Amino acid sequence: MAVIIDGREVAKKIKEELKEKVNELKEKGIYPKLAVIMIGKDKASEIYVRNKSRDCDYVGIEYEEFFLEESITMETLLNLIDELNKRDDIHGILLQSPIPEHLDIRKAFNKIDYRKDVDGFNPINVGKLLIGEDTFIPCTPLGVIKLLEQYNIQIEGKNAVVIGRSNIVGKPLSQYLLNKDATVTVCHSKTKNLKEITSKADILISAVGKPKVITRDMVKENAVIIDVGINRTPDGKIVGDVDYDNLLDKVSYITPVPGGVGQMTRAMLINNIIKAAEGK
Repeated sequence: MAVIIDGREVAKKIKEELKEKVNELKEKGIYPKLAVIMIGKDKASEIYVRNKSRDCDYVGIEYEEFFLEESITMETLLNLIDELNKRDDIHGILLQSPIPEHLDIRKAFNKIDYRKDVDGFNPINVGKLLIGEDTFIPCTPLGVIKLLEQYNIQIEGKNAVVIGRSNIVGKPLSQYLLNKDATVTVCHSKTKNLKEITSKADILISAVGKPKVITRDMVKENAVIIDVGINRTPDGKIVGDVDYDNLLDKVSYITPVPGGVGQMTRAMLINNIIKAAEGK
C-alpha cells in the first residue's frame, strides 16, 4: 500500500519554520511585505488571493492589495508595477492570473523586478534556473521538490517523467528535476506512445488538468506519483489527474487531491517572499 504524501502536514511544518525566519528578520529591522495585483473579479482568483492573505498573516508578512478594473490599459498596469519596483518597503510582487485578454501577461511579468519576482516568471529568473544558479523557483515546482525531499525520496539518477509543458509548472519543474540530477522526460499533448514512456518512470508527475487521465496500466510497480492536477467533476468533486484509488496498492508514494501539492504551492510563495526580503 502506498505512502500518502501529506502536503497539508508538510506545508504546515514549513510555515512554522518560515514564521521563525520572519521573526528573525523583524529583529533586524526588516519587515517582509508582499504586493498583490488583481485585475477584474475572477472568483477563483479571489479565493486564491484570500488564502494567500491568510498565509501572510499567519507567518507575519505584511500584505498590500491592488484591485484594478478589468478595463485598465496595459500602460496603467506597467506603471503600477514600476511604482512597486521602486518601493523599498515592497519585497515581493505577485500578479494574480488570469488577467483580461487585452493585457499582455508576459510583458507584465517581464516588468516585475527579478529581485521581487516571487512567482519566478521573470526571464532573468527563468534563465538562472536553466543554468543552475540560485534564483526564485516557481511555487508549484518548488513545492513538488520540497515534498519529495521531505519524504526522503531520491531524485538523483531516477527516471522522472513530467506530463505537461506549461511555463508555470511543466517546464520549470522539468528543469529543476534536471538540476537535481534526475533523468527527465517531458510529455505533452503531441507525445506519442505516452503509456510506454510513463510506465518506465520512477517518479511520475502529472500537470495536465484532466480528471483521472493517468490510469493504473500507465504506471510501473512502486513508482512515485505526484499529482499536480486540480479538476472539478460534474458533481462538484475535486479530483486530480491520477486515478488515485486504483493506484494505491501499486505505487510506493502518491499525493492526494486535494491535500497534496496545492498546499505546498502556497507555502512556497511565503518561502519566496522571505527569500526576497533577505536579499538572496
